[in-house]
Amino acid sequence: MSVKIKNINQSEIFNLKDQISYQEGQIVSKTLAQNGALSITLFSFAKGEEISTHASGGDAMVTCLDGTGKITIDGKSYILREGESIVMPAGHPHAVYGEEAFKMLLVVVF
Repeated sequence: MSVKIKNINQSEIFNLKDQISYQEGQIVSKTLAQNGALSITLFSFAKGEEISTHASGGDAMVTCLDGTGKITIDGKSYILREGESIVMPAGHPHAVYGEEAFKMLLVVVF
């Protein structure tokens, strides 16, 4: 089961947080790779935007690329800042909220 990186230039140095833009009042996503075993997606959250509580079939690692986000796992909230990461375990309810404008890289392993 192969998967290729898409939606970004290859063989070129780049800053990951510059690969997605903020849009007022919205959550923007850009899929970089996806198959049955792996999903890699960039997200940008305008301040106050959120993905409501849900569960994933795989372990989901969030890395903050810019701004400040609030990650809630099993009802406990964590504040994530640039350069910090957290793993949301498979099957556990979680939510993501833009405390401020917030960019993140989401890697889900199924």
